Amino acid sequence: MLRRWGWPLLVGALALLGVLLAIADTALYGPTLGPYATFLIGPSQAVLVQRPSPDPERFIRTRFPERISFGSPFGRLGTMSPVQALRAFLSNGAGLVLLALAVLLLFPNRARVAVQRLESRHGPEIALAAGVAAFLLALGAVALLRFTLIFLAVIPAVIVVAVAVALFGIACIALALGRLLQRRLHLEPVHPLVPAVAGALIVFDLALIPYLGAVALAAVAIAGLGLAVVTRFGSETGWSFRDLDW
Repeated sequence: MLRRWGWPLLVGALALLGVLLAIADTALYGPTLGPYATFLIGPSQAVLVQRPSPDPERFIRTRFPERISFGSPFGRLGTMSPVQALRAFLSNGAGLVLLALAVLLLFPNRARVAVQRLESRHGPEIALAAGVAAFLLALGAVALLRFTLIFLAVIPAVIVVAVAVALFGIACIALALGRLLQRRLHLEPVHPLVPAVAGALIVFDLALIPYLGAVALAAVAIAGLGLAVVTRFGSETGWSFRDLDW
C-alpha cells in the first residue's frame, strides 16, 4: 500500500513543505520583506523617480530630478502584504516546476544524456566546477562589454543565454534528484515526469530555506550551468579537450 501511494505522498509532502517554508519566510521577513525575499519573489514596484519641485526658479535651473531612488538592488517590496508575498512565493514555485517539465518535454534525449553524466562518478563535482568556471567567464565577458559602445547591446543576450542554459541544467538536476529518491526510497517505477516534479519541488524547497536558500539556489543554478556546458547541452559526444586535436 505504501509503495503504491509512495509518489503521491512524497510529492504532496514536498509541496506542503514548500508552503510551510514560504509561510516561514513571509513571517520572518515581515511585511516589508528584504533583499533575499525580493530575490526569490522579484520586484513588485517600478523604479521610483522623484519629480522636481514645482518652484519656478528651481524648474528654470534644471529639468532633471535631483535624486533618483532605486530602493534595494533587487527591487522594492515595501507595499507587498504577507498574503501577496506568499502567493508570489508559491507562484514562483509552480513556475519553476512547469519550466523544468517544459525543458524535459522539449529535450528528452539531451536531458537523459545530461542526467546520465550527472549520475556518473564525480558527476556533481565536475558540473559544479564547470559551472563556476562558466559563470566567471560570463561575468568577465559582461564586465568587458560594459566598457564598449558597439557591443553594449550584447550584454542582455549573454544574460539570456546563461539563464536558458542554467535552466536546462536545473531541469536535469531535478530529474536526477527524483531518480535518486526513487532508488533510495525503493519507490515503484513511474512516468519520468513524476520524479522530475519531485526533484523540482526539492530545488524550490531548498531555495526557501531562510538565509541559506539563496546560496543553495545559486549552487544549483551554477551546477546546472556547468552540467549544460560539460555535456554540450546534452550532446551524445560530450565535451573534451581532444576536440582541439585534429
